[in-house]
Amino acid sequence: MYVLGDLFDAWIGDDQLREPMAGHVAASMRAVAASGVPVGLIVGNRDFLVGEKFAKAAGATLLPERLVVDVAGTPTLIMHGDELCTGDVGYQRFREWSHDRRRQRRFLMLPYAVRLAVGRWARRKSGVEKATKSETIMDVEPAAVEAALREASVTRLVHGHTHRPARHRLVVDGRDCERWVLADWYDRGSYLEFDSAGGRTHAVG
Repeated sequence: MYVLGDLFDAWIGDDQLREPMAGHVAASMRAVAASGVPVGLIVGNRDFLVGEKFAKAAGATLLPERLVVDVAGTPTLIMHGDELCTGDVGYQRFREWSHDRRRQRRFLMLPYAVRLAVGRWARRKSGVEKATKSETIMDVEPAAVEAALREASVTRLVHGHTHRPARHRLVVDGRDCERWVLADWYDRGSYLEFDSAGGRTHAVG
């Protein structure tokens, strides 16, 4: 099972495991891992501070931002997907700034209550900014998608972030490719399952 980021709306450090919901999520993931299903986790733009303490509590393995895995016999590139939204220049600048390890370490040294307040402020600010951005800017750039598939030498990409669930067909360097986009879980949960016949979305909850 692969979780491709934004498991939480905000993550202010692994001591957030003290919160009941966070602890419940970790325990649920650990139960999946204990059943014999390996769990891999790629962080997203909202929970990029998820660390090894959470991964251990969840029985999960933290994965790099981009990874090619064998999914039902097909090499598949998996990622959160925010780096594909290259048209949103302001966000990409913030992404580079916020992923600086030194800044992250300094933030994690702040008292929990301070980090919690900063996290809530950041979520409100993000909501306001999204309301003023065009849908096109917040979606992936076709050229970035093609470059990712080309660099990974695969014909399938699965990502989240944009919350526009769909299966897109495209041709890259003469190869038929597909891009699967995960849905969000605000109204109803869902997941993608792949086997030798291909992929399909399942609703849960």
